[in-house]
Amino acid sequence: MLTSILDTGAGTGTLQLGNVLICTGIALILGVIIALVYMSDGKYTKNFTVSLVILPALIQAIIAMVNGNLGTSVAVLGAFSLVRFRSVPGNSKDISYIVFAMAIGLATGVGFVSFAVLMTVIIGIAFFLLFKTKFGEKQSSEKELKVTIPENIDYTTIFDDLFAKFTNKVSLERVKTTNLGSMYELHYMIALKEENKEKQLIDELRCRNGNLPIVCGRPKVTKEEL
Repeated sequence: MLTSILDTGAGTGTLQLGNVLICTGIALILGVIIALVYMSDGKYTKNFTVSLVILPALIQAIIAMVNGNLGTSVAVLGAFSLVRFRSVPGNSKDISYIVFAMAIGLATGVGFVSFAVLMTVIIGIAFFLLFKTKFGEKQSSEKELKVTIPENIDYTTIFDDLFAKFTNKVSLERVKTTNLGSMYELHYMIALKEENKEKQLIDELRCRNGNLPIVCGRPKVTKEEL
């Protein structure tokens, strides 16, 4: 009786563990490819990229359980509707762990105990390795630069020569009026040619903007949504 429970679902057929391993491995590989494509845009967070790797394997595990069983499919639909209406907001990592826990609970609930154990080990190891390594971490020297200038200065070209001298890349992200419209606050994203030249860049910017406030630092972390 115990062997039957370990190897089969409650009336849903037998899961071939060999096929499960192959499908899970392929899902993880394809998840890595999806994450790498997403990261190529340059704007990403580690939690979200790891979630993109893990989610295909979790979804294939759920589909493997409910395939051909209408009753189980309806139960899965009801269970996962609870994720959307959670009371406490969470980031992509939190939601991925919720999906992980629910998938394992569903597996044991329909009798796929050995399948649940296998998925717990594989997905757990994948989570551990992805979060302990530097996968998905943004390897960039980009910094956020905020420069305040008087309204009578043409901000479109005033700093071009300085940026050409000190940076490899620069982009003007937004312009904001401040001090009742008498000043502009310019928000740049820059990549310095040499990190130790940051002070020299700021000093030369101060000569151009009349010694008004300048802020240079790490860019804000992108808000995570899933």
